[in-house]
This record gives sequence, C-alpha cells and structure tokens, in this order.
Amino acid sequence: MEHLRWSHRPDLDRPVLIAGFEGWNDAGDAASTAVRYLNERWRAKPFADIDAEEFYDFTTHRPHVRITGVAERSIIWPRNQFSSASVPGNSAGVILLDGTEPALSWRTYCDQVIEVARSYGTQLILTCGALISDVPHSRPVQIFGVGYDTAAMDRLAVEQSTYEGPTGIIGVLHDACNTAGIPSASLWAAVPSYVHGATSPKAALALVNKVGEVLDVAIPTTDLEIRSAAYERQVNKLVENDDETAEIVRQLEERYDEMGEGGALVEEVEQFLRERNDE
Repeated sequence: MEHLRWSHRPDLDRPVLIAGFEGWNDAGDAASTAVRYLNERWRAKPFADIDAEEFYDFTTHRPHVRITGVAERSIIWPRNQFSSASVPGNSAGVILLDGTEPALSWRTYCDQVIEVARSYGTQLILTCGALISDVPHSRPVQIFGVGYDTAAMDRLAVEQSTYEGPTGIIGVLHDACNTAGIPSASLWAAVPSYVHGATSPKAALALVNKVGEVLDVAIPTTDLEIRSAAYERQVNKLVENDDETAEIVRQLEERYDEMGEGGALVEEVEQFLRERNDE
C-alpha cells in the first residue's frame, strides 16, 4: 500500500527537513507550534502527506468532525503534512513536516519520511521537541541540541546523543536517519512542569530562534514574541495567587541563576524520557 500521497513535486536542491510531532515529544505544544509558525512565516506550500490509516488506533486517537459549509462536513485525520518553502538567505530551501506521533508501525512511518528526504537529497533532518522540566517560566527558555552522527555534530556544534532508555518517534526517526546515512540532529526546549498543560509560545519562540541559527537566517518572530509576553504575564498571575507555586518558582529561579542557562538540561532530557515511559 502506498502511504505517501503526493500532490506535486516541488523543485528543491538539497533542503533541510524540519519536523515536529504532536504527542509525547511536544510538551506545551512547543514543537508543533514552532513548526506551524515556520510554515506560516515562510508561506510553505503542502506537497505530500502520510495517509493516517495504517499508523493510528482511531479508538484512542480519534479523528475530528469539522463543519465546512451548509450541510457539509469533513473528517480531520491525524496530521502528517510535508510542505516546502523558499527561505530568504538560504538557497537550498526547506521541507517542513507537521506531524503527529503514530501509534502503530513506527518503522514503516519513518520509511515514509526517509523516502521524502532521499527524494530531494536532504542535507539534514532537524527535529524539534519539548520536554517537561524543573525550570522557571521567568527565565530564558533552555534549548538543548543533540546530534546523531559526526557530520551533524561538527556542523551544528551540538553534543552527541548518549541517551539510553525509552524513546518516542523522534528517537526512532533519528535511528532511521542513521541507517539511511542522512545527517540528523534534534533541538529540545524545556517547559516548566507547573504549567506543562498550557501551550507555551515562549518555548516555541526559543525553538524558532534556534532553527534560525542552524539555518543561518533571520526569522521574524514579532507575533510569537507578543504571544510569549502574554503567556508570561498569565503565568505570573497564576504564581502570585498560589503561595506554594510561588515558592517553587523562587527555588527554580535560584537554581537557574546559579547553574546558568543549560546547566542541567542534558540530564533533564534523559530523566524526562525515562519518566514518560511510565505514562
């Protein structure tokens, strides 16, 4: 069965493929928000998607009904859309994968991503993820980058992944990249544990800015900056009205200031992945 559904074949020359997935690796919706922001900012055009039929248990990951007009309705299935974009300052262009972590057949799912990457001689697959961590909302968002091969580590100046333990679709996809000989790396944003259920535009903004550094391009982020400021004000009010949370935040701020940005995030990533296996 053909799982990839192409609408057209864009003209790209060794692009970077940037992917984010709803689900296990998307605390505060930060990764999916970042990828969708890039889609909008770069006016990316969809060109292919992965048919959801083989990769989801629809009794647990239910599709949605949407009313599209008078007496018209449509079913919205889990989203796995590839879009292409030209990026000012980057001649190669990019492919963006706005994905949803599958429930079934992960290796076959990753084969579809690798097929798209190989079709265009993709020079790098870069995934975005977000984790729940003991960090304060009032400080800069910590971003941790890991590489899965020498080429990516040298190019991006990131650390080699040494993680062992349970993993999500991001880990499986990077293993598929390694097997296929495609350089790959992952960016992780830390989201405060005491507001992990709320969408975090601040973490998404940090991921978008880091993607800009990786591509060496300027990405306008005014909209995300405004949303991030509003998010921080809302969390400030929440903290002010709860003495216990206020004390937690004070302690986290002290630890952050003592250790510096990124001080313990490597350990946080590994602990997060292990703990999520119990959910």
